[in-house]
Amino acid sequence: MSSQFDEPQQRLLEEIMKARRDVRGNHFLRDAPVSEDDVQRILQAATWAPSVGYSQPWRFVVIRNDEIKLQVAQSFKQENEKAAHLFDEKQQQYQQLKLEGILEAPVNIAVFYEPSNAPVLGQTSMQEMGEYSVVCAVQNMWLMARAMNVGMGWVSILNPGDVKQILSAPDNNKLVAYLCVGKVDQFLDRPELEQLKWQEAKILDSVVSFDGF
Repeated sequence: MSSQFDEPQQRLLEEIMKARRDVRGNHFLRDAPVSEDDVQRILQAATWAPSVGYSQPWRFVVIRNDEIKLQVAQSFKQENEKAAHLFDEKQQQYQQLKLEGILEAPVNIAVFYEPSNAPVLGQTSMQEMGEYSVVCAVQNMWLMARAMNVGMGWVSILNPGDVKQILSAPDNNKLVAYLCVGKVDQFLDRPELEQLKWQEAKILDSVVSFDGF
């Protein structure tokens, strides 16, 4: 029989979701290790995510090696320099942002989409559903990590081809997420970019319509 959840459990899930944060390098504790058991719990949570046609198209590479992190950090540096000039009005603020924690986080996890060689139920019309399934797995990891009081940050300012080459990933695998994982000095009360006034939080009514746009 499926579990039934009561009101306190529902509220607890709400609190975990509201307290989830994208953690940057300025908040990771370099000298606080993340155990193998903790990493396994986070990865196990990923495998409970929904996937199109029950395809489970995710692959994970756990990175603790400092030399590999340095190579990935170099890709970030190059891509970040390219991006900075795109934010004309906020360029000074952009330059001051700490946007990753590749070297500071004890553990990095690269998350890949591995397509099937055969047709996948539910993916025949929308091929991108496989990648969306992997994103669901990432969300599970993030919520599990937060429930364990472990920080996680998603680094998207990377060249996917560089990361694939560094990790010797198969040609058909696609990088979906590069995650930094570690203990933190604090979890902020509000998202950091909201606190820094980079972007305001959208209210629910502004993004919901009924029976069409």
